[in-house]
Amino acid sequence: QVQLVESGGGLVQAGGSLRLSCAASGSIFNINAMDWYRQAPGKQRELVAQITSIGSFNYADSVKGRFTISRDNGKNTVYLQMNSLKPEDTAVYYCYARVKRVGVVGWWDYWGQGTQVTVSS
Repeated sequence: QVQLVESGGGLVQAGGSLRLSCAASGSIFNINAMDWYRQAPGKQRELVAQITSIGSFNYADSVKGRFTISRDNGKNTVYLQMNSLKPEDTAVYYCYARVKRVGVVGWWDYWGQGTQVTVSS
């Protein structure tokens, strides 16, 4: 099996910064995309940022210029550096990975448990 474990959430004032990490572990042969999503209370889960195994990426318009996604393929870890945080960034942030497992055909989708980010005004 594969597990995704997030860390780095917390409470920060508007204008502050946080760095989220998500480490994938288990029977991993390869990881394609690694994404960050978020879900605010009463809202649908939305894609925040995505990075592929070759380093191409895209961002939601609402975070462009403020958030930076990166990954360490050797550690199967993805990061989200969040700067100039706003109260509207408050949400539970989820890590997602599309994984090819050792000895298993096909690509499989995995999610982390989520980490709370709260930005106070």
